Amino acid sequence: MSNIVLIGFMGVGKGTVARAMFKNHQRMTIDTDDLIESMENRKIKEIFEVEGEEYFRELEKKVAKWLQKSVKNSIISTGGGFYKVKNLNKIGSIILLDSPFESIYQRILNHPEAEKKLAKRPLFSSPKKAKDLYERRVAEYKKVATHIVDVTDKDEKDVAKEILELFD
Repeated sequence: MSNIVLIGFMGVGKGTVARAMFKNHQRMTIDTDDLIESMENRKIKEIFEVEGEEYFRELEKKVAKWLQKSVKNSIISTGGGFYKVKNLNKIGSIILLDSPFESIYQRILNHPEAEKKLAKRPLFSSPKKAKDLYERRVAEYKKVATHIVDVTDKDEKDVAKEILELFD
């Protein structure tokens, strides 16, 4: 069985859904941002602040090459910009977790650890800039996705089940 790659805007719930899928399906889960933080021994926010976005995107390319060569039968949650890596379709089936910007933003604000969630996402420091970025990316996400799953107002267990049913 091939990998399932979750893409979508930051805060849409890719990591949460991946963990729910693991509970139901017992596949290894990998988070590309966690891999990058481990490689660099520092947080994404610091990488952006010190090295810049271009450096971070190069790290994503390295992770993508490794995933393609070395990872099978796994659930991979990605950072919001990971969809741009050239070999994405060679890593696995690409599932877009889709939701309107307002729903994503409210989901983050309503989270018990909202401050921590917002601090973790450097591109979300300005809601207006984040919305502009979302609007630029949404069509691009849809172009690269194998499947699109609307996650608006859905529980992560239901989303996980919906995704897994695509592969039954």
